[in-house]
Amino acid sequence: MKTNCLYAKRKRKFKATTESNNNYPIAPNLLDQCFKVDRANQVRVSDITYIQTGQGWHYLTVIIDLFNRKVIGWALSDNLTTEATIVKAWEMAAKNTVLEQPLIFHFDRGVQYASHKFTGILKNHKGLISQSMSRKGNCWDNAVAESFFKSLKVEWVYWHKYHLGCQAELSIFQWIETWYNTRRRHSYLGNMTIKEFELDMYNQKLAA
Repeated sequence: MKTNCLYAKRKRKFKATTESNNNYPIAPNLLDQCFKVDRANQVRVSDITYIQTGQGWHYLTVIIDLFNRKVIGWALSDNLTTEATIVKAWEMAAKNTVLEQPLIFHFDRGVQYASHKFTGILKNHKGLISQSMSRKGNCWDNAVAESFFKSLKVEWVYWHKYHLGCQAELSIFQWIETWYNTRRRHSYLGNMTIKEFELDMYNQKLAA
């Protein structure tokens, strides 16, 4: 294989990030695998994955807008507390967007999302946000987030070795902010970049 410049990738170690056996309330699955929406800030999805570093496991939380598949909030942490994961990612999303219309926010049943701390933050939006949760053990219910993590790891993370958590954070920043959100073409968007898609939607709105 080496003579033909072909290299097999080793199977990566698996690290669980979801603790769904908790006593917090379970929200209904409002999204129900309907991943196509009509406008920005109509449906957001979120999930957490693991990143291996020389300092141990780190955890990447992302929030994605289903309309344009843009990552509007993310956080990399060395622990799985609610504050370090979804709260931090939500704070970034709040800075990047303005929420004026009803929103469905979909995620799995992990304790970070179900916690009173995070659901309390969502309730502070005066009823604009409806929570939606995946069925237990069903990754297809959050397929867009799962697909994003697969792209990130196959296209980028697996080709880098992170000795420090800060190296991983800078590397992921580069991939998300200078590639995925700006220059990467997406088949779902008709092979346009997110920026091209946003401009196209803006021009259509002006012409309407």
